[in-house]
Amino acid sequence: MVRAVVVGDLRVQEIRRGDGRRSWTIVWPEGTVHPEAGRFLRRHEGSGTQRTYAYLLVDHLRWLERECLTFDAVRLSDLERYMGILGAEVAGPFGEPWRIGKRPYGQAALTTTAACLKGFYLHQAAHGVNGELGAALDRGRLPSRAVRRRAFLGHVTASMPANPLAPAGPHRRHPKMLPDRARERLLAEVTSARDRLVVTWLADGGLRIGELCGLHLVDLHLRENAACGQCRAPHVHVCHRPGNPNRAEAKTKHPWRVEDGTVVGGLVKRVSPAMVHTYFDYLTSEYPTSQAGQGMLLVQLHGPNAGQPWAPVAARRMLARAGRRAGLGVIRPHAFRHSFTSAVLDASDGNLLIARDAGGWASTAMVDEIYGHVDVHDPAFDAALRAVWGEGR
Repeated sequence: MVRAVVVGDLRVQEIRRGDGRRSWTIVWPEGTVHPEAGRFLRRHEGSGTQRTYAYLLVDHLRWLERECLTFDAVRLSDLERYMGILGAEVAGPFGEPWRIGKRPYGQAALTTTAACLKGFYLHQAAHGVNGELGAALDRGRLPSRAVRRRAFLGHVTASMPANPLAPAGPHRRHPKMLPDRARERLLAEVTSARDRLVVTWLADGGLRIGELCGLHLVDLHLRENAACGQCRAPHVHVCHRPGNPNRAEAKTKHPWRVEDGTVVGGLVKRVSPAMVHTYFDYLTSEYPTSQAGQGMLLVQLHGPNAGQPWAPVAARRMLARAGRRAGLGVIRPHAFRHSFTSAVLDASDGNLLIARDAGGWASTAMVDEIYGHVDVHDPAFDAALRAVWGEGR
């Protein structure tokens, strides 16, 4: 199945294969594949990066057409100007606005765009197009202290790849947490056992919404001393399955397999007693076992599609509606993950290793970048400020 998303003249086209896998490319209005973009995107086949790069690249290709620039005529200064239009801080005039009505990219989106553009033009240079630009982008830098410490290679001074288009760092992200008592207020508003499961599992498990909606019943080992032998306590295995019918995919791609009917591997995450309780409440009271297909945990409860896998967008809309009814505004699933990781850090006295493993982060550096700054509501922080303000005198 092929689905096209129109973006100006060029468009991003999604291709759904028979085995459930998806890929993305860029095509012209008449339907032919953009040769340079298609060749570059094929290098990222089978990954979420391909989709992200497709949407970032189609924006850039439209800008090239508007500027009447061919691939062999693009210079580093042109790419810096383009990054400035997107929101990066660059030297020189910005020129005429191009993305009118759209918000500037944030730091993470700018970093991803810089990586996409560098990869695309290095790929072009490798095929003999604009080698001068390829040489300007193919820069290196000395490894940072953090890199040397992580790799235990403090004596090595080899060059590492660098991107002249990437926004300058360091920077910290400031995640949006849940409002006070959001969990209790949401649970008071939702009306089904499935929705109570969603709120509880997001709050206690720190799961991403794609991970939760992508869980299969066989991934759940909710009794002690499960047959997998990987965790004595109740737990779940978060497994990356690109062919899920509801298009829910786990971000992490830890290897996993099935041994004698038991899932082994993936990302192992502990579950709380409340998570186990809501699961059995949902399974015994609402789960349409006679109609449920694909063996997935979250399914639709009513209507002609009852029993079919529940998509992440449906879970997001449910939380948004419940948040508005509770007077909390729009609640986004990722806010649960932010609050969960922050709470684990507080409970563990700032132990990054515990927070990394509890939340399933790739590294402690990521946890430190997002959550490793002082909580303005921390009692010690509050006491220090009051001492400076003289309120304790």
